[in-house]
Parts: sequence; C-alpha cells; structure tokens
Amino acid sequence: MPATIMPSDLKTILHSKRANIYYLQYCRVLVNGGRVEYVTDEGKASLYWNIPIANTTVIMLGTGTSITQAAMREFARAGVLVGFCGGGGTPLYAGNEVDIDVSWLTPQSEYRPTEYLQGWVSFWFNEDKRLAAAKQFQQIRIDQIERHWLSARMQRENHFSVSATMLGEQLLRFRNGIAAATSPNEVMLQEAHLTKILYKLASQAAQYGEFSRAKRGGGSDPANRFLDHGNYLAYGMAAVATWVTGIPQSLAVLHGKTRRGGLVFDLADLIKDALVLPQAFIAAMSGEDEQAFRQRCITGFQQAKALDLLITSMQNTALNNSCVVV
Repeated sequence: MPATIMPSDLKTILHSKRANIYYLQYCRVLVNGGRVEYVTDEGKASLYWNIPIANTTVIMLGTGTSITQAAMREFARAGVLVGFCGGGGTPLYAGNEVDIDVSWLTPQSEYRPTEYLQGWVSFWFNEDKRLAAAKQFQQIRIDQIERHWLSARMQRENHFSVSATMLGEQLLRFRNGIAAATSPNEVMLQEAHLTKILYKLASQAAQYGEFSRAKRGGGSDPANRFLDHGNYLAYGMAAVATWVTGIPQSLAVLHGKTRRGGLVFDLADLIKDALVLPQAFIAAMSGEDEQAFRQRCITGFQQAKALDLLITSMQNTALNNSCVVV
C-alpha cells in the first residue's frame, strides 16, 4: 500500500515563486494514494495526472469537471486557490459571495498575516490616502507597460512592432494625468482613455486591422477571446496576492464602489495591459488556439515575476500608506 504524503511533509514554496496555474476540463480531481490528481477517460481506460500542489497557485475548473472533498482539503492545506469557470477559462464562477465575475474559493487558515490588513484599513477609510494608493497602482501599471512592451523579448516577436516614441508619449500623458487627478473618477477616466489607446497601438503593432473591444467573449474575434482568457488568468493571480497578504478583496482603492471583488481588478490592472494585451494580439495573428495562448500567458507571467510584483505592490502599499503608530 503506498505511503500517504501529507502537505506538511512537502517543502513550502512561497506563492510568489510558485510556477503552476492549471485550467482543467472534462476530468475529475481527486486524491489518490496521498496525491492530488486529475483523471481523464480515454475509452475504457482512466488516465491519472499528478498535480504538484506545493508548486501551484491557482486551479481553474472548467466545463465537465468535478472535485472531491478530499482534494479541496489538500488544496486548502497547500494554499491553492480554486475557481470554477466556463469553457476556455471564462467567465468565472464560484460558491462564495464576492463577485460573480471574479470570485475564488480561498483556502481557510487562521494564521494569515495581519500587519498588511492593519496597515491597509488604517488608510483605507481616508479618501485622500485611498486616492494616493490608487495613483501608486497606476504608476506601477505604467512602468510595467513601458518595461514589457519595449523589452528585448517583445522586439523579437514577428507579429508585434510598436512605436517606442508613440507609446512613450501616451504613457507620459497618462502619467501626468494621473498625477493631476483629484478624485477616483478622474483616475478612472484617465485609465479608460489609456486603455483605448493601448488597444489601438497593439492592433497597429500586430497589423491586426480594425479592433473594437467586446465584453464576454467577443464572438468570432480571436483577440477579444484571448483578452478575456488572459485577463481571467491575471484575476487569478491578483486573488492569490490578496490571499497571501490577508487583505479582503472588497477593500479596493479604485474599482470597489460597485464590486465586492474590486481589489482583484485593481491589482490585475498592474499586469493585464503589460503582459496579456500584446500577447492576445500576437496569438491572434499567429492563429494559436486557447491552450497555446494560455501557455504563452503563463510563461510571460513567470518570466516577468508577475505574482511577485503583485504581492510586493500590496505589501508596500499597505505599509507605506499606513497610519498605524508602532
């Protein structure tokens, strides 16, 4: 009889250093011989595939999946977030009450860090300090766009050639607009304007032709579908960052007035435009399928240390804006 492997026996890997995000469909997730595995059926045979939970951040369960109570217990012990979603990774569903689009079954633990939550709530009820935190997030977003769109890796892409001068001018304009903003609404107007410009620059850089952003799928347009898919991956990483730091997703600094999961949107914005947006157009022009695009995004997240960035940004914002007197 195989020996049972307990999560406590596994080497702990910081969430910011974990490598795996899984999207599963048409399979069962269960515990077999002490290991968490997913099972697929081929004819009369059942194929078992191991999930290395100690090196995994997010599991997305798509169409035709089921999961056992034992598997959920092991995921919780290893600190893995689980989300239920539709085919292709979007839209996202879950059984808790956060937001229907971005909700996760987070692991339960009584030993989450407290200093970041205490620092966060100490400034969160002050509108000026909350606005300052939103501006800090947007400056990080700009830095990431500039860094990755003009990186050596992007320069090697055959299907993406962006004008550094044009991009620099637009980012400078956005940076100045954010600095001058006096309310969250002004920040969001600046954000919406930049996003439209980035869609235009990306479609031109990829020679994609006319592009109009469509919500929830985008029909037959591959760039829209890839944008939705990649954005949900970013939401998953943002949810991990909030769980690691112990800060509730309802304590948003910009998107939280109508969505209880607004902090996930705030965080995801730090990497969506920088990493997902150009890859969506590149993948569309290359004729890739959903699986190839998903792997492209995950590889990009890993190379950019995106989860590390999200967690560090949360920690720095909580501590640097804290009103707690030590």
